[in-house]
Amino acid sequence: MTAPPAGIPVTGTAAGPVCDADLVERSLEEPEAFAALFDRYSAMLYRYVSRRIGPEPAEDLVGDTFLTAFSKRHRYDLAHRDARPWLFGIATKLIARHHRGEATRYRALRRSPVDGPGEELAERVAEDVTAFAARPLLAEALAGLPRRDRDVLLLIAWGDLSYEEVAQALRIPVGTVRSRLNRARRKVRAVLGDTNPMHEEE
Repeated sequence: MTAPPAGIPVTGTAAGPVCDADLVERSLEEPEAFAALFDRYSAMLYRYVSRRIGPEPAEDLVGDTFLTAFSKRHRYDLAHRDARPWLFGIATKLIARHHRGEATRYRALRRSPVDGPGEELAERVAEDVTAFAARPLLAEALAGLPRRDRDVLLLIAWGDLSYEEVAQALRIPVGTVRSRLNRARRKVRAVLGDTNPMHEEE
């Protein structure tokens, strides 16, 4: 996994750590400061990407995500103090280039054996979608979703983003996030036998 250039230590103040927007702004004059964002978010992004396209391509894609972000940092909206939605949005766009590979991965997982009866599967999926990402029924459901709906569902379920953060990541209205998520939930429920595939928003 390739990180942007490192070298300048980034420390916080008495009020807390330096926020992401300040790091991006600082990196315009001191490019090495951008490495702090890699340190903060590379592991988080890797978990999200590897669940979608597998661990081996995920390593390169996360590196590409930060290189893309670094090259476009001058366009970053400094009003957004948290850079996670921006980074997840870049990663999700790069995943789109692996769209066929992602769907193929889910179809392969669909053929994997299931541990325990279907009732147990449904119960555990209702508790945590991530725990059953590799199970056949959920893999089948994810493979059958349109990419845009799957992006929204998985940014929330695996990226742990809020509706507003997903809207920022994908540059779409919050209402569109809600409609795509509801559509994805309905389709996944249908495959899983009306089991809710993810926690409802608090």
